Amino acid sequence: MSRQPRRHFTAEFKEQAAARLSEPGASQTSVARELGVRPSQLKGWRLELAAAGSAEASWRQQAEANLAQLLAI
Repeated sequence: MSRQPRRHFTAEFKEQAAARLSEPGASQTSVARELGVRPSQLKGWRLELAAAGSAEASWRQQAEANLAQLLAI
């Protein structure tokens, strides 16, 4: 049994795949099967994007607070 070469997916593909999970009637297993990936991989992408969004929101809030302090001076 030979190993399959490791596949690489673009950030855009991962975002679109994770977005499909929010469609009505879409399950992690069905979307993963349609895309030819494992459900656990799809879940990882979804969690990764959610964490990146949270970090970006936190950074944006901090930047706005810093700007407000600078403008108050």
